[in-house]
Amino acid sequence: MDHARQDGARGGRRGKGLPRKITVTRVAAMRSRQLTAQGIASVRRAASADGADKSGLTALIWAYMANFACDAALTVALANTLFFSAATGESKTKVALYLLVTLAPFAVIAPLIGPALDRIQRGRRIALASSYGVRVVLAIILALNFDSWVLYPAALGMLVMSKSFSVLKSAVTPRLLPPDMDLVRVNSRLQIFGLVGGTTVAGAIAGIVAFAAGSSGALWLTAVFALGGAYLSMRIPAWVEVTEGEIATTFTYHGTPAPAAAPDVEGRPGSEAREGSTRRRRLGRGRSASSSLRQPLGHNILTGLWGTGTIKVLIGFLFLYIPFVAKAHADEEGLLGLILTGMIAVAAGAGNVAGNAAGARITLRKPATVVLWCTAAAFIAAAFAAGTHVLATVALAALLGNIASALAKVSLDAAIQQDLPDRSRASAFGRSETILQLSWVLGGALGVLLPTDYWIGFTVISCILVVGLVQTVLISQGRSVIPAFRGRRPDTVAPEIAADAARSSPTG
Repeated sequence: MDHARQDGARGGRRGKGLPRKITVTRVAAMRSRQLTAQGIASVRRAASADGADKSGLTALIWAYMANFACDAALTVALANTLFFSAATGESKTKVALYLLVTLAPFAVIAPLIGPALDRIQRGRRIALASSYGVRVVLAIILALNFDSWVLYPAALGMLVMSKSFSVLKSAVTPRLLPPDMDLVRVNSRLQIFGLVGGTTVAGAIAGIVAFAAGSSGALWLTAVFALGGAYLSMRIPAWVEVTEGEIATTFTYHGTPAPAAAPDVEGRPGSEAREGSTRRRRLGRGRSASSSLRQPLGHNILTGLWGTGTIKVLIGFLFLYIPFVAKAHADEEGLLGLILTGMIAVAAGAGNVAGNAAGARITLRKPATVVLWCTAAAFIAAAFAAGTHVLATVALAALLGNIASALAKVSLDAAIQQDLPDRSRASAFGRSETILQLSWVLGGALGVLLPTDYWIGFTVISCILVVGLVQTVLISQGRSVIPAFRGRRPDTVAPEIAADAARSSPTG
């Protein structure tokens, strides 16, 4: 009896969490469960910090992570298919067909996304969820036909939906700001969660699935991620649908402000707004007053767009060029080439995370200046890789290029927040993201078309970057190689009457 009571006491002291018979395997499994639970709890706390759970930002974070997860799983799934091998074939016709099917159509679709967002008054959550719903269908089609010609149009659709989600996300983000966070920190937090939770974790899971079940297994996993993304998109709060009073942005600037006072930084009309309300109603032909106005982008924002877009050309180039080169030279470089290619991918991801983390912590008083330096750094990195044309320096170029890209994007976000009223920020983010995605597509197209000799590819991309750098410097000085952008505009610009409204005005 005494021995039984002692055993019972020892069992009670062990607690309910410990197995009755302790072994190394059981302890390791229990410890792994504990660490996993603690990690998940830490991620949830980080995603909900600073009031993000109450503002609705946390819901957007989960949906954004799902977008990165879909991209990572799709990349793993297509790594050993015709998707990459076609671009390394000897036939120029095959390369041109690859480019035509996978990249060119998005270059046509992307310019329509930003203006379309300005006209969407309801249904932005449905639009976000729909971008995932289409990917569910396409991923299933790919899983069943990944070794046929269907691969190309389905892969194109996945790419378009991913980029469309990014543009839609940019238009939704300003509506979900917590009271104690600005847009710079919010976008940096979104990017870090997407890279760490989406690209890294989901990419690793997809790699394990692809190893065990092949490319089709990774594509089915992509469909699961997309299905989860659709559900998470609909959990975003309904107040992102309210667009009343917004003023669409425009790249043009005439220097003739609307008769009513510009809205203040909180998005409220000035003291003169009531005097011009009747005239604005006439100009809008029954539409709201804000629909007859356009908000020109200021000097800092325009400089940021040119510089960040230039860097995005390099990022798109690296994303497609490196896998093609690695596949083309796999027999020559063997295992070493594979390891160095992996180092390039790790360097790109690390640079993106580091740039966003740094951007969230530094104070950006002169965002246009930061963009200039980042553009110059990206050019130097590409030129250095062209001069050495070895994989190790390409990894360094990927690291520096992604740091520069992240910092430039953070600076552009800061300029939009500082120089635009609240009611125009959603439109500005949608249009700026469209420009950046088009720049990425341009770089990706170069990555497909250029020869797989490092010095040729990086020499060409360096020449393009130096042109973009020169244009960015000229824009910062009020000059431009494009006549429409010449003249130094203010950092903060008052809204102007839209051209179509001015033509329809009885007094205009």
